[in-house]
Amino acid sequence: MCGIIGYLGYREAYPILINGLKKLEYRGYDSSGIAIFYKNGYSLYKTKGKVDELEKKISSISFHNRKIIGTTGIGHTRWATHGVPNDLNAHPHVSNSNELIMIHNGIIENYHAIKIILLENGFTFKSKTDTEVLVNLIEYVKKENKISLEEAVRISLNEIIGAYSIAIVDKSHPETIIIAKLGSPLALGINEKEFFIASDPIPFINYTKNALYLKDGEMAILKKNKELDLRKIRDNHKLNPIINKLKINLKEIEKGKYRYFMLKEIYEQPKTISDTLRGRLIISNKIICIDGIELNKEIFINAKCITIVGCGSSWHAGLIGEYLLEQLARIPVEVEYASEFRYRNPIIDKNDLIIVISQSGETADTLAALKLAKKKEAFVFGICNIVGSSIARSVDAGIYTHAGPEISVASTKSFTAQITVLILLALKLAKYRSTMSEERYQFLFQELGNVPNKINDLLKIDKHVVKNISKVFYKFNNFLYLGRGINFPIALEGALKLKEISYIHSEGYPAAEMKHGPIALVDKNMPVVIIATKRGYYEKIIGNIQEIKARKGKIIAIVNEGDVQVSMMADYVIKIPEISEELSPLLTIIPLQLLAYQIAYIKGKNIDQPRNLAKSVTVE
Repeated sequence: MCGIIGYLGYREAYPILINGLKKLEYRGYDSSGIAIFYKNGYSLYKTKGKVDELEKKISSISFHNRKIIGTTGIGHTRWATHGVPNDLNAHPHVSNSNELIMIHNGIIENYHAIKIILLENGFTFKSKTDTEVLVNLIEYVKKENKISLEEAVRISLNEIIGAYSIAIVDKSHPETIIIAKLGSPLALGINEKEFFIASDPIPFINYTKNALYLKDGEMAILKKNKELDLRKIRDNHKLNPIINKLKINLKEIEKGKYRYFMLKEIYEQPKTISDTLRGRLIISNKIICIDGIELNKEIFINAKCITIVGCGSSWHAGLIGEYLLEQLARIPVEVEYASEFRYRNPIIDKNDLIIVISQSGETADTLAALKLAKKKEAFVFGICNIVGSSIARSVDAGIYTHAGPEISVASTKSFTAQITVLILLALKLAKYRSTMSEERYQFLFQELGNVPNKINDLLKIDKHVVKNISKVFYKFNNFLYLGRGINFPIALEGALKLKEISYIHSEGYPAAEMKHGPIALVDKNMPVVIIATKRGYYEKIIGNIQEIKARKGKIIAIVNEGDVQVSMMADYVIKIPEISEELSPLLTIIPLQLLAYQIAYIKGKNIDQPRNLAKSVTVE
């Protein structure tokens, strides 16, 4: 959510900033802007709309104009929180004196109280943003106390309640950028004689593989031709920077032959699942290796209950984890929305086991839930995709999904990677706790290893099947998704994918709950997507289909190859390979992802950047 970019070095800043903003578009935004600094001055450009609009605005000015030439710059893509999307509310924001220029991600919760104080001291405001309040607070503290910018930033941030990542420049000192972080992600790329600032490393990966992830409560003073100066915001304590080597491949963040990242990422799922299994599903010895569990074996074996916490698709993955852990390992599981868990004063004991799931590792509510659990001395295990993220650094133990960069806002490959990890976890604990037969364990172990091949086969099915279904239903305004057992969460996820990218109202339900309300909506104008695999509840699903057909509802069924009964009853059928019930979500979700994609494509929607949504929700 929102994107920060910055550069300080010897190259021209403009191309780095504008291309960096394009690489951050997947985070979700409604306006954009940049500031380029030169000796004793700067040029500021910002506009409502996409980065392309910003680029057009800048390109209308002659590139021979020295004001857009500079080797220091900051840029921003804004997702509106305080104030509507418009040019005035877009970042960067400027202090009253026109001396300080700042970009900011996050929310300043006490901005109103600060704004009143500043108004009483003669400050005025052009925008409705909390960011303009913060930059003026820093200016006020700097001038009142006659101190340096870095000291004014530190003192001001100690008065702030909320979350932030900031980059600020004094126009009189364009050779210096100050950055700081609390709650919102911020990465720093480091080369000899240059620094790159970004919300994540993707914008600077083709310049440097040396990265530092700022931790909460840290600030850095970046000066041209100087060493990095990293400090604690609270007490100004100097820190030793820890530089990481990035392993992202540039091809992973390019579309290649695909029109949209979402389609590319759907087709990458055989690889991402293989990557997630690699080194963990040891075929030669028929064992599962997860260091985070093995090093804390007693905690997992003795767990009386597990609480899984997540948001959005990660919450849906958690529901699948509940089925798996209860069925295979026989451990009671509760699945919580992170946003509810953090505020409802949950009962957490010292020895409780909490599993937090987040693709980005920066999800604000999940991170807050993690901190709450840690405060109450629970053991927290993390499942996330981004190495070095806040969640990855904060948990007691964890596992990376290895899905690689996921650029499309709609989660696809990260979701199936999370499910894969949860299957590994359930099998590992079932083995520890002796809650399933060796024969069943070996069968599921072997079948899990074959899942990437089965998804490959599934993706090779006649592509016209999903396309033709999409052509029939893209004008419908409502969809109902039904599933039973472990595939009920897949119904939720399929409905979420459709509403996210096509803006069609869609709801997922347990099929057995249809008669408790949703059946009232069923008529000839209500397409019903139903997961009707032969493994688990097949006869019950047939009963549901008959009830829908009796009310003239249109059935789109996900069935196994060789299915006869449901295929004869459904209006449209999408076939998947045979697979055990426990592993079936890894296959049943694929056609639902493709269906959502094709409908959105036919409707001409911006599939990778749906309106009002952000990839990583780093503020409440």
